Amino acid sequence: MVRVANHSHDVLTAFEAYFRQPRPAEVYNLGGGRFANVSHIEAFRLAEEIAGREAVINYVDQPRVGDHQWWISSMAKFQSHYPQWQQSYDIPTILREIYEANADTWTPR
Repeated sequence: MVRVANHSHDVLTAFEAYFRQPRPAEVYNLGGGRFANVSHIEAFRLAEEIAGREAVINYVDQPRVGDHQWWISSMAKFQSHYPQWQQSYDIPTILREIYEANADTWTPR
């Protein structure tokens, strides 16, 4: 299972790009593309590296009904309309930032 994770900074800068040069009635996708997507297993492994601890994982080898097993959305239209905009937070950076912001409040099991 692959999920997209957009950092709020990247979403807000996309909104700002649109705000500065609006294109009314256009529809855009801000999915992560290849830059900001990760499988659940990859995310857990990366989180283990960042935290320096093994994650407790209960893996079920059956997809949920209706879930895409693999999906990478295209942001080509938005990027062609706003070429100065780009994503700056990839998955490792997002997960590292989440960990660092919460490490003092999380308690190990």
